[in-house]
Amino acid sequence: MAAAGCGGSRADNGYGGQQARRRKGPGALATGYLVIYNVVMTAGWLVIAVGLVRAYLAKGSYHSLYYSIEKPLKFFQTGALLEILHCALGIVPSSVVLTAFQVMSRVFLTWAVTHSVKEPGSMQSHLGRCIAKCHKCSTLSKGLSAQVSSMVKSRIKFSHSFMELVQTEDSVLLFVVAWTITEIIRYSFYTFSLLNHLPYLIKWARYTLFIVLYPMGVSGELLTIYAALPFVRQSGLYSISLPNKYNFSFDYYTFLILVMISYIPIFPQLYFHMLHQRRKVLSHTEEHRKSE
Repeated sequence: MAAAGCGGSRADNGYGGQQARRRKGPGALATGYLVIYNVVMTAGWLVIAVGLVRAYLAKGSYHSLYYSIEKPLKFFQTGALLEILHCALGIVPSSVVLTAFQVMSRVFLTWAVTHSVKEPGSMQSHLGRCIAKCHKCSTLSKGLSAQVSSMVKSRIKFSHSFMELVQTEDSVLLFVVAWTITEIIRYSFYTFSLLNHLPYLIKWARYTLFIVLYPMGVSGELLTIYAALPFVRQSGLYSISLPNKYNFSFDYYTFLILVMISYIPIFPQLYFHMLHQRRKVLSHTEEHRKSE
């Protein structure tokens, strides 16, 4: 699932491609809106890039930089959901299914993995309230109450170690940096394509830097999901157990493992597809420049 939107590149969403040029473009109103959208998204990811650099210079370390850009990262990555709507409305000539698959994969990693494994403090306070309720419950004996309290306290210690591990993992910074560079280039590419003034440097970066950024992003995503697995298994995060009134069960731990396995067939296909696109687009550009 997540592999589709990872790190280095995303399939061309219809801006500036050879096939797109032969189609009727969006109207003036739609073009104006798309330009504004892409400019805002470019600026947003530039804010994230600047935030990372400033935090690094202030700390003198690359560890735990995620917290310095957490809010803008969530906002602008979630803002990419509008791209699905653009395809559905037909103002961008790209597959709704493919775009949804790619966008939702990153939104999933942002919210359902990185965000959901929360900071230790919030979970400790929640479990602390559970202990208080256990002590106040008149139906529990003192021995049982002490046993429950001990179990919950041990859960706090476990949760602290794994929750702190995930959001401070270097792998998070790995995919965030890959996403940030990719999205600055991608939205700039779309903006200039819509304005019919695409600099060669941006086109070259769009179809070249993914060679490094794509594997970098994939590695960061996989390592982050892997780091979250122990906590997910122990806490039962997002899992649904039987019996319940819906007679339905769901194991989020197993689901994350399946997501990781899905990278095996998906990553090579997308990577080699982009390599093919690179040869096609850049060779056409070189031929066009020579003919001039």
